[in-house]
Amino acid sequence: MRVNLADVELPDGRHLNHYLIRLRPVALATAVNEANEVLLLWRHRFITDSWGWELAAGVVEDGEDIETAAAREMLEETGWRPGPLQHLLTVEPSNGLTDARHFVYWSEEAEYVGHPEDDFESDRREWVPLKTVPDMVARGEVPASNMAAALLMLHHLRLG
Repeated sequence: MRVNLADVELPDGRHLNHYLIRLRPVALATAVNEANEVLLLWRHRFITDSWGWELAAGVVEDGEDIETAAAREMLEETGWRPGPLQHLLTVEPSNGLTDARHFVYWSEEAEYVGHPEDDFESDRREWVPLKTVPDMVARGEVPASNMAAALLMLHHLRLG
């Protein structure tokens, strides 16, 4: 992470100083099974002191392909290896402050290979019915905007 102070020129020619945070890309992945259940993690975020459903996610390592990073994160955090990944969407979760880009992938199949290596990152991992996603988002059970966007898009694609 790098914090910079930028000299921004507005359309009318005025200038202002604006802080910006430079971040590495983030890769996210999940799977949807034949029963239209989506693989999610129930986890706590200490910064906001909130619990919520999320997709497996993590920073793309230097020199790593984004899709490869998404598959790696899903395996490390859930214990499930995704089948062929499809790009779902790319979002900029806070483009007024950061240059972060989150790349979301999904698969129609996954193979359980064992207990997750990074099990400390979530309290539990579950296959959640995709039909419940809009209500979960409305109740605030998916507090992260990138996760809500991805899950609502999957709901639309599979059940819409």
